[in-house]
Amino acid sequence: MLIAFSITPLGVGDSVGDQVADAVRVVRESGLPNRTDAMFTTVEGEWDEVMAVVKRAVDVVAAQAPRVSLVLKADLRPGVTDGLTSKVAHVEARLAES
Repeated sequence: MLIAFSITPLGVGDSVGDQVADAVRVVRESGLPNRTDAMFTTVEGEWDEVMAVVKRAVDVVAAQAPRVSLVLKADLRPGVTDGLTSKVAHVEARLAES
């Protein structure tokens, strides 16, 4: 499965980069395939392992902020692996045909 999520610490001031970096660090240390862009971090793996990573990332931010917002989008597609890169490669191939 793929999980795209965004964690926003609330009540810590205008700059939240340090807290977001701590959450991304948790994801990267998990060893699961992942990608971070300007809006979301996407992680690929099995349900339990991916959700455990999201929980750990939220917990790291919650330890530093009085309130945390979590936005999560999931793509559950049994039997698919390497969706993190193959989905993008498929779109890029289509664009190249044009």
